[in-house]
Amino acid sequence: MGRAARGIPDGMRRVHGHFARWRESHTGRLPIPEALWTEAAELAREHGVFRTAKVLRLEYGKLKRLAASSSPVTRKVARLAAPPAAFVELLGPGAGSVAECLIEVEGPRGKLRIQWKGATAADLAGFSRAWWESA
Repeated sequence: MGRAARGIPDGMRRVHGHFARWRESHTGRLPIPEALWTEAAELAREHGVFRTAKVLRLEYGKLKRLAASSSPVTRKVARLAAPPAAFVELLGPGAGSVAECLIEVEGPRGKLRIQWKGATAADLAGFSRAWWESA
C-alpha cells in the first residue's frame, strides 16, 4: 500500500480509486462526471465535506452543495413527487368580467365620447384604424 493510500479512510478507498482512474485516463481540464460527484457527495455526508474534499481533491463549495442537496430525504421526496404537467391551462379574464374602454376625442367640431364595453385589443385597433382613415 502506497504512502498516499495510508491517509485515506477505509470507506473512501474505493471512490478514491474511481477518481484516480478517471484522472489518469483524461488529460486537460474536463468536468468530473456526475456519477463521481454523486459518490463523493455520499462520502461527504458520512465522513464530512472538508475531509472528503481534501482526500479526493475536489472543490469544497461544490461538494458541500451537492452533499446538502442530495441528502437521502431530498432524493426520497424527489422520487415521490408528481411527474411534470403535460398541459397547463392559462385562463384569461373570467366570463363575468367585461373589459371596458372609454375614448374621448375633442376637435374643432366638438367633443366625442365613446364608452365601449367588452372591447378587445383587436376591436380597439380596428376601430382606431377606421377612425383615422375616415378623418
